[in-house]
Amino acid sequence: MKELVIISGKGGTGKTSITGAFAALAGNSVLADCDVDAADLHLLLKPRIIQKHDFYGGSRALIRNELCTDCGKCREVCRFDAIEIRGPVSPHRQKTYQVDPVACEGCGLCAYFCPAQAIQFDPALNGEWYISGTNYGPMVHAQLGMAEGNSGKLVSLIRQEAKKIAEEEKIENLLIDGSPGIGCPVIASITGADQVLIITEPTLSGLHDLQRVAELTRHFHIPAMVGINKWDINEELTGEITRQAEELGLTMAGKIRYSRAVTEAQVKQMPIVEYTNDGISQDIRELWQVVMGELNKS
Repeated sequence: MKELVIISGKGGTGKTSITGAFAALAGNSVLADCDVDAADLHLLLKPRIIQKHDFYGGSRALIRNELCTDCGKCREVCRFDAIEIRGPVSPHRQKTYQVDPVACEGCGLCAYFCPAQAIQFDPALNGEWYISGTNYGPMVHAQLGMAEGNSGKLVSLIRQEAKKIAEEEKIENLLIDGSPGIGCPVIASITGADQVLIITEPTLSGLHDLQRVAELTRHFHIPAMVGINKWDINEELTGEITRQAEELGLTMAGKIRYSRAVTEAQVKQMPIVEYTNDGISQDIRELWQVVMGELNKS
């Protein structure tokens, strides 16, 4: 099994659109959407959910008012301002304390220091993850709840389940739509992968963020390639990115032109290579051939 992760230094570079196109070109692969903070690969591939599972990635504090002595120690030690003071709850209690579930980071400090042991610290339901079927192979994806965290744990879970499916069904390719940036979800997306494809764009932020994500892949000793999306909107910066990639020791996988057809395909919930056969789709096919050639070497 070969594992390819498509990432980007910043959001909006076209990473997911390219992942969807690769899924269509690969034919039968296991697909994983590891951009769990803003999952949208399902918008292109229209997965049919087969299994649904709850995701508990952390814990959350809950003050038991019947045990609380209103000492205020929890509010004193909380560094996330997650403990709120509420008004009179009875003639005998002029104030009480409650945990704001959105602000609570699940560190457990309040429960540790509570002298009355009045704070529960239970697993928190952070979202759901799914195993689905698509026209291009099995897909593992997820949805975090509003303001929920622990996305790195969820990414690791999705990759683990996707690998299990690939091994059980003897599917050769695992295609992963990774997270943008260089944070915990990205590290969880790429660790141990066979190959990484970095999608960038000819903008100053695209150039800067390419340097950051290239340093990340080098740190984890993962072979990386670069694809430049919308290269023709700024040919000068495209040339600069190409030079920068060479200096960083990255393989240039190819360039993709700008096309309104991408948006039209998204509206119809189709990978771009199925919406049109020429122009940008030909660019993506050529990129796919280079990527597969490098992946098979790894």
